[in-house]
Amino acid sequence: MRRVNIVLLLFTAIFIFALPRLGQAASFTLSPSAGSITIGSTFDVSILLDTQGKSINAVEMSLSFPTDKLQIVSTSAGKSIIGVWTSQPRYDNQNGRINLQGGVPGGINVSGGLITTVTFRTRAVGTAFLKFLPNSKALLNDGYGTDALEQTQNGVYQLILPPPAGPIVASETHPDQSRWYQSQTVVLRWATEENVDGYSYMLSDNPIDLPDNIVDSDKNSLSYKNVSDGIHYFHIKALKNGLWGGITHFSIKIDSAPPALFPIDIIPSARTKERQPVIQFQTTDGLSGIDHYEIKLIPLTPGVGNATSSLLFVETQSPYIPDLLELGDYDAIVRAYDYAGNYQEVTQSLQIVYPLFEFIGQKGLSIRGLFVISWPWLIAIAALIIILLGYLGYRLNRWHRRVDLAHVQKILPSHLKEQLSELKRYRQKYGKALAVFLLALAASSFVLNITRAQSVPRVPAAEQSSARAELGPPLVTTVSRNISNEEIFYVGGKTNAPDATVVIYLQNLQTGETWSQTIVSDKNGDWFYRHPTFLSIGNYLLWAQSKLGESESPPSPQIEMTVRQTAIQFGASRVSYETLYLILTIMLFLIVSMLIAYNVYHGVQGRRKQRLLTSHIKEAEESIRRGFAVLRRDIQAELGLIKSVKLSRALSNEEKDKEERLLRDLDWAEKYIGKEIWEVEKIETV
Repeated sequence: MRRVNIVLLLFTAIFIFALPRLGQAASFTLSPSAGSITIGSTFDVSILLDTQGKSINAVEMSLSFPTDKLQIVSTSAGKSIIGVWTSQPRYDNQNGRINLQGGVPGGINVSGGLITTVTFRTRAVGTAFLKFLPNSKALLNDGYGTDALEQTQNGVYQLILPPPAGPIVASETHPDQSRWYQSQTVVLRWATEENVDGYSYMLSDNPIDLPDNIVDSDKNSLSYKNVSDGIHYFHIKALKNGLWGGITHFSIKIDSAPPALFPIDIIPSARTKERQPVIQFQTTDGLSGIDHYEIKLIPLTPGVGNATSSLLFVETQSPYIPDLLELGDYDAIVRAYDYAGNYQEVTQSLQIVYPLFEFIGQKGLSIRGLFVISWPWLIAIAALIIILLGYLGYRLNRWHRRVDLAHVQKILPSHLKEQLSELKRYRQKYGKALAVFLLALAASSFVLNITRAQSVPRVPAAEQSSARAELGPPLVTTVSRNISNEEIFYVGGKTNAPDATVVIYLQNLQTGETWSQTIVSDKNGDWFYRHPTFLSIGNYLLWAQSKLGESESPPSPQIEMTVRQTAIQFGASRVSYETLYLILTIMLFLIVSMLIAYNVYHGVQGRRKQRLLTSHIKEAEESIRRGFAVLRRDIQAELGLIKSVKLSRALSNEEKDKEERLLRDLDWAEKYIGKEIWEVEKIETV
């Protein structure tokens, strides 16, 4: 019973989920949906509706077409299944759109119902696509307006020239009428016939132009030079026995311009710790379109990468993720090829760095990739910190010496010195009762102490070559024009002969020294050279020459290049500025660390000994206070004697002066005893 319930449940679920799909089965189709159409003619395309057994009561349709190849002449809805047009068929030849909306009162169930017929005129050779847009709909007659459109059948049409009605034409420079070519020189030939008096021909942008009835030449070939980029048409007819024959139309596609210049984006950044960064690139071509991309990663750090593998471009797509890269500097070179064989070459520097270090060549220090502190600012900040710490150390050092001197020489604060001096003076007057306190005070002690690379992005020029019978000079298409003396020099290009020997010459304009290097091009004529060591600084002239057997080509045009100094050389060793900056930064860091440790140590020790010194000073103050108390007692004793004398007789003048002096001294002593002398809590540092 349980199994039966499960089966029923599954059947119900399948039925529920399948039911909506059965209701969404309508389709739009084009008739015909494909075909070959002659240029200059018109053709009709019918838009049909198949309701797949359901009732449809409204349709909305949008169709796109290429405006450079097709043009709508008219639309016809005479036999349409649409009963009420909400929006009559409207077309836009400028933007390539046709739109319509209509309804069928009561609904309709039809397998091939005609919605409308569109008449197109062909304009240019090529492939034309008719495509239904996503906003197209077919609504069910269910009271809810459910969209039942499930599929659309688009159309593709080949637009061709009419078959030759005149001389048979061929071209040795542009043989295939469907392909794009770089050459702007067009050579045309045509078959000759007997009794032909001459030919009338023309070259235009109109695929079905008609030559005039004037003989232009009686030869069977001609050439055009400096023909502009685009699609051109050659039209020719022959004059035979006084009568003009039919016309032959021959298309010529020329694209001599490379694709648009484009950026290379490296994710997460061009300087990264990731060993497999994502390299993205994208461009467009206005005529023939983009055919493919090629990429090459050139290591600029000696000992990094495989020099043999770096010679080859690899066909790829964007995004490109390389194999695991070693730490070092690279140039990522991307070529974008169009269908005519032109290419645009772009170079982007790439640095794979240590995760904990973000030194950016001569730019400065990168803080976790968030911001960059330039080297001058970094050095200035470090120098300022050192100056401040040094000044603080100087002040602490003076403070330390002052307290240490007070300890060694047993120096008391000035106010205590004055009190002690007064106490000694009175001791001489009133006796030796204070000796014990002075000895205790003298026994007190006081102690104190104190404490890179760069990448120079380069944008090498992409040049083009055409095959010639003679051996031509090699073309230099890739070169590190502006590098530093800590980056590897490389150069590459093409020859018009496979397996040719290429001799590369490089002359130092400062010293006059010239060296050469020989390399062999591959079967496609491509060649590439990567220097094994660094070049010395200076300006250079670069040129190349091809050799094939005993034949030698003329030298290629000279290219100027510069090698900047970003490293200091000591004999066979070299130290980059980035390394020097790094060493200087580490030294400054060590100095700052030592100063901080010095100041912290002596500051802590000074504070500890200052508290000890304050305790000793308080003990001295207490001793002095007790000394004055003893002094007061002695003065009061002296006054007692004088008072007893006064009771027996009158005082002499000398005794009266002594009494007054004792009273003054008593008053002075009582002031010291009554005054709080616990004020000394610290010693000034200056």
